[in-house]
Amino acid sequence: MKFTLAWMEWTVPTAIFCGTIILIVIGMTIWQTVSPSLERRGFLPIPTTPGDRLFIGILSSVYIFFAWIGLTQFSLWILLGIVVCWILVVMIWG
Repeated sequence: MKFTLAWMEWTVPTAIFCGTIILIVIGMTIWQTVSPSLERRGFLPIPTTPGDRLFIGILSSVYIFFAWIGLTQFSLWILLGIVVCWILVVMIWG
Protein backbone atom coordinates (compact mmCIF):
# COMPACT_ATOMS: atom_id res chain seq x y z
CA MET A 1 0.00 0.00 0.00
CA LYS A 2 1.35 3.43 -0.90
CA PHE A 3 0.33 6.89 0.17
CA THR A 4 1.03 9.76 -2.20
CA LEU A 5 1.80 13.25 -1.05
CA ALA A 6 2.50 16.14 -3.39
CA TRP A 7 6.23 15.38 -3.60
CA MET A 8 6.74 11.72 -2.65
CA GLU A 9 5.18 8.33 -2.12
CA TRP A 10 5.07 6.76 1.33
CA THR A 11 4.97 3.05 2.02
CA VAL A 12 3.61 1.78 5.33
CA PRO A 13 7.08 0.84 6.70
CA THR A 14 8.44 4.27 5.76
CA ALA A 15 5.53 6.01 7.45
CA ILE A 16 5.95 3.86 10.57
CA PHE A 17 9.70 4.60 10.69
CA CYS A 18 9.28 8.37 10.26
CA GLY A 19 6.38 8.46 12.70
CA THR A 20 8.42 6.60 15.30
CA ILE A 21 11.34 9.02 14.98
CA ILE A 22 8.95 11.98 15.29
CA LEU A 23 7.31 10.49 18.40
CA ILE A 24 10.72 9.81 19.98
CA VAL A 25 11.81 13.41 19.38
CA ILE A 26 8.51 14.78 20.75
CA GLY A 27 8.84 12.51 23.80
CA MET A 28 12.43 13.66 24.40
CA THR A 29 11.35 17.30 24.07
CA ILE A 30 8.58 16.87 26.63
CA TRP A 31 10.88 14.95 28.98
CA GLN A 32 13.59 17.64 28.85
CA THR A 33 11.02 20.43 29.27
CA VAL A 34 9.50 18.82 32.36
CA SER A 35 12.79 17.60 33.86
CA PRO A 36 15.85 19.31 32.38
CA SER A 37 19.07 17.35 32.74
CA LEU A 38 22.70 18.40 33.01
CA GLU A 39 25.50 17.45 30.67
CA ARG A 40 27.53 14.42 31.69
CA ARG A 41 30.50 12.49 30.38
CA GLY A 42 30.28 8.87 29.35
CA PHE A 43 32.28 6.90 26.80
CA LEU A 44 31.65 9.60 24.18
CA PRO A 45 34.55 12.08 24.00
CA ILE A 46 32.32 15.09 24.77
CA PRO A 47 29.90 16.02 27.57
CA THR A 48 26.37 15.32 26.35
CA THR A 49 22.72 15.72 27.34
CA PRO A 50 20.15 12.98 26.68
CA GLY A 51 19.05 14.86 23.54
CA ASP A 52 22.62 14.92 22.25
CA ARG A 53 22.98 11.20 22.89
CA LEU A 54 19.69 10.48 21.11
CA PHE A 55 20.84 12.46 18.07
CA ILE A 56 24.27 10.76 18.06
CA GLY A 57 22.63 7.34 18.44
CA ILE A 58 20.18 7.86 15.58
CA LEU A 59 22.79 9.41 13.28
CA SER A 60 25.32 6.66 13.92
CA SER A 61 22.58 4.07 13.37
CA VAL A 62 22.01 5.45 9.89
CA TYR A 63 25.69 4.91 9.08
CA ILE A 64 25.53 1.39 10.53
CA PHE A 65 22.52 0.69 8.28
CA PHE A 66 24.36 1.96 5.20
CA ALA A 67 27.43 -0.15 5.98
CA TRP A 68 25.28 -3.22 6.66
CA ILE A 69 23.35 -2.86 3.40
CA GLY A 70 26.49 -2.17 1.39
CA LEU A 71 28.75 -4.84 2.89
CA THR A 72 26.56 -7.79 3.90
CA GLN A 73 23.72 -9.93 2.63
CA PHE A 74 22.24 -10.59 6.07
CA SER A 75 18.65 -9.79 7.02
CA LEU A 76 17.73 -6.27 8.02
CA TRP A 77 15.79 -7.70 10.98
CA ILE A 78 19.10 -8.73 12.55
CA LEU A 79 20.38 -5.22 12.01
CA LEU A 80 17.28 -3.71 13.58
CA GLY A 81 18.04 -5.53 16.82
CA ILE A 82 21.69 -4.44 16.70
CA VAL A 83 20.76 -0.80 16.07
CA VAL A 84 18.17 -0.70 18.85
CA CYS A 85 20.79 -2.11 21.26
CA TRP A 86 23.33 0.45 20.00
CA ILE A 87 20.96 3.37 20.61
CA LEU A 88 20.22 2.07 24.12
CA VAL A 89 23.96 1.77 24.86
CA VAL A 90 24.56 5.33 23.66
CA MET A 91 21.60 6.67 25.63
CA ILE A 92 22.58 4.89 28.87
CA TRP A 93 26.38 4.94 28.90
CA GLY A 94 27.27 7.50 26.20
